[in-house]
Amino acid sequence: MSLLPELGPLMLKERASILFIEKGQIDVLDGCFVVVDQTGIRTQIPLGGLACLMLEPGTRISHAAVKLAAQVGTLLVWVGEAAVRLYASGQPGGAKAERLLYQAQLALDPGLRLKVVRKMFELRFGEKPPERRSIEQLRGIEGARVKEIYVQLARRHKVPWKGRQYDIQDWGSADPINRCLSSATSCLYGLCEAAILAAGYAPAIGFLHVGKPKSFVYDLADILKFETVVPIAFEVASKERADEEREVRLRCRDVFRTSKLLQRLIPLIEEILEAGEISPPALPEDGVLPAFEEKGGIGDAGHRS
Repeated sequence: MSLLPELGPLMLKERASILFIEKGQIDVLDGCFVVVDQTGIRTQIPLGGLACLMLEPGTRISHAAVKLAAQVGTLLVWVGEAAVRLYASGQPGGAKAERLLYQAQLALDPGLRLKVVRKMFELRFGEKPPERRSIEQLRGIEGARVKEIYVQLARRHKVPWKGRQYDIQDWGSADPINRCLSSATSCLYGLCEAAILAAGYAPAIGFLHVGKPKSFVYDLADILKFETVVPIAFEVASKERADEEREVRLRCRDVFRTSKLLQRLIPLIEEILEAGEISPPALPEDGVLPAFEEKGGIGDAGHRS
C-alpha cells in the first residue's frame, strides 16, 4: 500500500492568499501556468497554491489558463491599477444548489435575515446588538461606530481625515489615506470572494448589503477589515512615500499569511449563516435529477475538476 496522501487540490486554508500580475501574457505552456513578458521570459506561477490571482491592466490570459484556474479552484479577479477597482471575477468552484438555496432562504425571510445581521454585528464589534432593533436601525448604529473608529485611527496615526470619500473617475484626486483604504479593502474583497465561492455560496446574496454583485463579499469583509487591512492603510498613509498603494498591498498579503486568515474565512461564513438556526432545504420531491451522471473529480465542492 502506498503511504503517499491521496492526490487532490489544496484546501483553501492551506494556500497562499493573493498574487498580483500587472503585465504579461498568461498561458499554460508545457503543462505549467506561466506569465510571459515582452521579451519572452517565462515566469511559472504555482496556481494550485493560491486562493486568488489579481489581474491588473496590461495582462492577457488564454482560455487554457482560465480553464486550469477553474479546475484547481483559484479565483481570477480582474482589477484596476493598484487593485482599486474590481471589474469582474471568475468562479473557482462548482457551487452546489443546496448551499445556494440555504443562503437564499436566509436572505429572503425577514426574521431569518435579521438573525444573521445581528450575528454579523456581534462578530464585528464583540458584543450583542441592542434588542428589538430593525436592520435599518442596526445599520445606523454600525455606521456611527465605523465613523468613530476611522476618527480614532486617524488620530492615532496622525493622518488628516475628512471622511471616506473618493471619485472612481478621478482616482488621483483622492487623498493618500483614501487611496490606501481602497487598495487595502480591494485585497480583502478578493480574498473573501474566493472563500465564498469555494464554500459554495453566492457573492451577490447579502444580508446587510443588498442589491450588488458583491453584497455578501462586503458583509464578510466588513467583519474583518478593522482587525486586518484598515490599520495597515492608516499606518502606510502616515508616512509619505511614492509607492504607498503597492506598500499597502504587500503589507496586506503579509498580514493575511501571518494571521492565517484563510483558515478562518469558511468557518466564519458557516458561523454567520448558522445564526439563522435553520437547516439547508431538502431537494423538492418533484425535482428532476440530471440526465447524465457527473463523474467524481479529485477535488471537493470548491473545484470543477
